[in-house]
Amino acid sequence: MRQSILVTPCLIGALALSACMKPDGKETVERAFQDVNVVDEHNLNDVMLTVADPNEAVSYFQRSLKSSPDRIDFQRGLATSMIRAKRNTEAASAWKKVAAHPEATVEDKVSLADALIRTGDWKGAKAALDSVPPTHETYRRYRLEAMVADANKEWKRADSFYEIATGLTTQPAKVMNNWGYSKLSRGSYAQAERLFSDAIRQDPSLFTAKNNMVLARGAQRNYTLPVIPLDQTERAQLLHTLALSAVKQGDVKTGENLLREAIATHPQHFEAAARSLAALENG
Repeated sequence: MRQSILVTPCLIGALALSACMKPDGKETVERAFQDVNVVDEHNLNDVMLTVADPNEAVSYFQRSLKSSPDRIDFQRGLATSMIRAKRNTEAASAWKKVAAHPEATVEDKVSLADALIRTGDWKGAKAALDSVPPTHETYRRYRLEAMVADANKEWKRADSFYEIATGLTTQPAKVMNNWGYSKLSRGSYAQAERLFSDAIRQDPSLFTAKNNMVLARGAQRNYTLPVIPLDQTERAQLLHTLALSAVKQGDVKTGENLLREAIATHPQHFEAAARSLAALENG
């Protein structure tokens, strides 16, 4: 009896398996495998856009587009990978293609503007941003709007956009640094220094803001380092920047002293400062 009871489920299973082997069942299995492949492909795309070598990612998406030239996810992946690989001219062309795709999003237009800025095409970037509806209020969009306004010397617009962008992110250090550099380029040195200070407070590791802050102080003939977090190498580098700023202002002796201090401070041989000092001492 036990054997007959065991055989019955086996027969049922065999019948079910034979049903799966019918044409309709084969199609179901193939569709299932296709779904699995799509999932795997999506994961691979993510890997290529994050941790993979940028140039390898470019090659991967180029190969993918050969078999599926109209897929916008592959087009986006290629454009993004080119930005990561610093192939900005190619990236701008790739993003133009993405933005013209029927399935393109508003954010794709923002990405196009970003790519065009990287190539110095400010007019094209402005046109791309002008095509973005005003309801698309994102940090990235307003940061780029501010940069374009800066390039066009539209200072009030730039300040307005920088302020909006600062309020739309929890990590405003980089946009504060950009805003400060904008003020620095206009000759508003005290305002620039305050913005650089705010940027450093938000992100103490942001060396560009530290260097820019020293430039703002030097432009005001303040040749002391600010009280900010610095390691020994950073301190030496900022002393070098301050020295060059002093020389530019005509305070050559102060510049020489700062260069000597930079050389003494650096934990290794500071070639750039040594060359600058030698040039000054040789007249």
